Amino acid sequence: MLSIIIPFYNEEKNVSLLHNELISVLENHKYEYEIIFIDDGSIDQSKQEIESIKKSDSHVVLFHHRKRFGKGPALQTGLDGAKGDIIIFMDGDLQDDPHDLPAFIKKIDEGYDFVNGIRVDRKDNIIIKAYSQIAKIFLNIFLRSPLTDINCGFKAFRKEVLDEIVLYGNSFRFFPLAAHYKGFKVTEIPVHNRVRKYGKSKFGISKLLTGIFDTVTAHFLYRFAEKPLHFFGAWGLLFFGTGFIITFYLAFERIFFNMPLYRRPLLQLGILLITIGIQIAMTGILGELIVYVHKKKS
Repeated sequence: MLSIIIPFYNEEKNVSLLHNELISVLENHKYEYEIIFIDDGSIDQSKQEIESIKKSDSHVVLFHHRKRFGKGPALQTGLDGAKGDIIIFMDGDLQDDPHDLPAFIKKIDEGYDFVNGIRVDRKDNIIIKAYSQIAKIFLNIFLRSPLTDINCGFKAFRKEVLDEIVLYGNSFRFFPLAAHYKGFKVTEIPVHNRVRKYGKSKFGISKLLTGIFDTVTAHFLYRFAEKPLHFFGAWGLLFFGTGFIITFYLAFERIFFNMPLYRRPLLQLGILLITIGIQIAMTGILGELIVYVHKKKS
């Protein structure tokens, strides 16, 4: 059974068209399915459109947020209510083409656990394309991502993938990468990216900033969540080592050249760096203790 999860915000002119396209594809291939729409606090008539569709289509499920919480919480609401063995994420703006669905299912049937879309011939504006390129560079540098288009919202995966991956906040952006790190069989397929016909893009400059912060968070979680001392220890050693070199140099000058220290601000800097280095390293040790206790209890 397929559970197609579609979060949306102010897409009143798109959701009914998307539903019609989905039904055509799903019925043509005789899939067993449910379509889960999540209204993330829309202030237009989107919710009413879906409620009207529900009256004639028992496959449609609607969840409603009283206010806008963001795509991550909306997807989580859909996952909480999903009953299918295969989960599919789609956007509600009609840029994802439902006719690509069979290609996703084919890859799942071939034995893959997670299938991510690659938007070919993208129809987004230059700002969104630039954001995607910046995100790709950050992902390659920090996370060594083997994926081509991790920000594509069109993806399919087996439900058991969720047993080993925790989704929260904006971590859905790195979902395929998390599956890859956990050893699941991940692949990508090209998908059609269509021009938005109705409504406005929800992209803003804040998305670029939060994307950078989320990348740094993912870098830490996926690479150092179970070995925090490797992360904090390296930075602690850098600060401590720099401070030690400074203070050693000053001590050498004081002993062999009788240089006074009370007029040397560099001494305070060296002591400060040593202190910061020790504190950072101790944070890593505390992190290791937390991981140990957690593993012991589980």
